[in-house]
Amino acid sequence: MTTRRGFLASLLAAGSLPALSWADAGSPAYLAAAGEPGGGFALFGLGADGRDLFRIPLPARGHAAAAHPTRPEAVAFARRPGTYALVIDCVTGDVQTRLNAPEGHHFYGHGCFVHGGAVLVTPENRFQTGEGRLGLWARDEGYTRIGDIPSGGTGPHDAQRLPGGDVMAIANGGIRTHPAHGRDKLNIDTMRPNLAYVHPTQGVLEVVELDPELHKNSIRHLSLRGDGTVAFAMQWQGDVADPVPLLGLHRRGQNAPVLAQAPLAEQMAMQGYAGSVSFSGDGSEVAITSPRGGRVHRFGPDGAFIGAVRRGDVCGLAPAPGGYLASDGMGALVRVTRDAARPLAVAERAWDNHLVRLGSA
Repeated sequence: MTTRRGFLASLLAAGSLPALSWADAGSPAYLAAAGEPGGGFALFGLGADGRDLFRIPLPARGHAAAAHPTRPEAVAFARRPGTYALVIDCVTGDVQTRLNAPEGHHFYGHGCFVHGGAVLVTPENRFQTGEGRLGLWARDEGYTRIGDIPSGGTGPHDAQRLPGGDVMAIANGGIRTHPAHGRDKLNIDTMRPNLAYVHPTQGVLEVVELDPELHKNSIRHLSLRGDGTVAFAMQWQGDVADPVPLLGLHRRGQNAPVLAQAPLAEQMAMQGYAGSVSFSGDGSEVAITSPRGGRVHRFGPDGAFIGAVRRGDVCGLAPAPGGYLASDGMGALVRVTRDAARPLAVAERAWDNHLVRLGSA
C-alpha cells in the first residue's frame, strides 16, 4: 500500500527532469506496436501523415504504450497478462529500465502518467484474490515502485487521466484471470465490470456499474474528451448473437452512463467486440472499432448512431484532424472521415490493438 508521504516525495524530484522533449525524437504524433514479417515485434513512432519516425525492437508482442507528457519516453507494455513493461528512450532507442510486476501481480497492457509525468500508474491484477490494483512508480527515482492502491473493481484494463487534475478513469473489466490459466476468463457468470474514478492519494472517488443484465459486458478501453467526458468500449462475454451496446459515455457525477447502439444489423455485425475507442480530432463525435466485424462505428456525443465504415481487421483508433486515424492487421494506417476510409500508409507489419496519440496530433 502506498502512503501519501511516499507519493508526494516522488514529486519533489520533478524539477531535475532533463531538457529533452518529444521534438528530439522527431515529434511523433502516435505510438503503436506491431508484429513484423520475421516474427519480431517493435514499437513505432509515427508522424501525423503515417510515416515511420522511429522503430524500437520489443522482446515480445506489445499491446499499448504510455507516453510521457513532455519527455521522449514511452512505457511499452506486454500483452496481458504480462509481468513486465519497458521504459524506452525514444531518442536513442535504449531501454532505460524494465518494470517487473510485484510477485502475485500482473499488468494489463496499459498505463498512464499523473502529476505532470512524475508518476506512472499501471493497472494490475492481484491474482490470488482477483482484486484490481493500480501500481504507482516514481519516474524521477528511476521508476521506483512506491506502492499500489485499489482500482475500484476487478480486472482493471485501461487507465486514463481526466483533464485538469490527477483523477483517473479506470476501466475495470470485471474478469478474473490467473497466469497459471493463461488468458482464460475465470468468473464469467459472476463478473461485475465498472467504470471507476480514482485519485492516486484520495483513492476511489466514484464507481459506475452497468445494469445487471449487462454484467457480462466487460469495460475495456477508454477515450477522454477535453470536457471530461469518458467514452468506454466494451467486449461482450455472452452469446455474440446478442446485439448488446458496445459503447458507453459518462461524466463524473452522472447517475448512469449513456449506452450507444447501431441499428440491429450493424450491431450484430460487430460480433460483441469493440477493440478500441476514440473521440474524433475535434471531439464532435466518438467511434469504436471491431476487428472481428471489420467495422468502425461512429456516434454523436449523445450516443446517436452516425454511420459505419467498413475495414477488414481494423482495431487501433485515435483522434486525427477531421476525424480519426485507424490501424489494421494488414499494416495499413487509415484516415477515417465521415463515411470514408482513406489509406495513408501501408507497411509489411501487423499493427497491434492500439494507437496512442501524443499531445494534440
